[in-house]
Amino acid sequence: MSPGGTIVLDGESLTIDAVHAVASKYARVELAGGARQRMLDTQKVIAGIVERNDVVYGVTTGFGKLSEIAIPRDRLAELQVNLVRSHAAGVGPFLPQREVRAMMLLRANVLAKGFSGARPELVDLLLAMLNTRIHPPIHEQGSVGASGDLAPLAALGVALIGEGDLHVNGSDARPASQVLKENGLQPITLGPKEGITLINGTQAHTGVAALALRDARDLWHAAHVAGAMSLEALMGTPVAFDERIHQARGQSGQSA
Repeated sequence: MSPGGTIVLDGESLTIDAVHAVASKYARVELAGGARQRMLDTQKVIAGIVERNDVVYGVTTGFGKLSEIAIPRDRLAELQVNLVRSHAAGVGPFLPQREVRAMMLLRANVLAKGFSGARPELVDLLLAMLNTRIHPPIHEQGSVGASGDLAPLAALGVALIGEGDLHVNGSDARPASQVLKENGLQPITLGPKEGITLINGTQAHTGVAALALRDARDLWHAAHVAGAMSLEALMGTPVAFDERIHQARGQSGQSA
């Protein structure tokens, strides 16, 4: 975190407290210079694959059973857009705003590692949306577990290309293209591999888990305080907390 309270996203040092700060307290976030350079470097690798017309899954070929189908260079962008659209099929209630914001931040953090071949512009748009309190409606159901939060992340991907709907600071959802334009933002035109890069991850349930862990930790600390205050109010004996007793038991957590 910078001295001004901004979270600097480098793909390596993000903490649960920082996720909570962005998701729940609207802390600002920016992309670290080193992460931007890594993304630019690996994006050149993808550009080289396309230029040489190498056979690489999901870049110059279709997906799944279509992995042996070569995709013409002039249709590579269409391939990625169709992948995102086809997987934006979540159902059930919508996730709360803070969980969606956590998901957006975590996805940006993964891309910032620089291993995906995605352009920095994707992270820039995700962070700009977070900083202007814009988020898409994301259904709770649609993950396929270890294979990825395909539907939730696809719903985010659809918003990034200016389709579907977006909320601004919890307001009613409106067309994404309109919301982005009103906030001075431009939708992304997906490049080679960027569609699968956006949806192939577990940031929806990781975001929910990170916030749940932070909540549990807050409750745990509150329980300690409540227990201590109750002991004082009841004029209880502190003998049970003698350090020597806990040294004898040898349980480090209990001693702490």
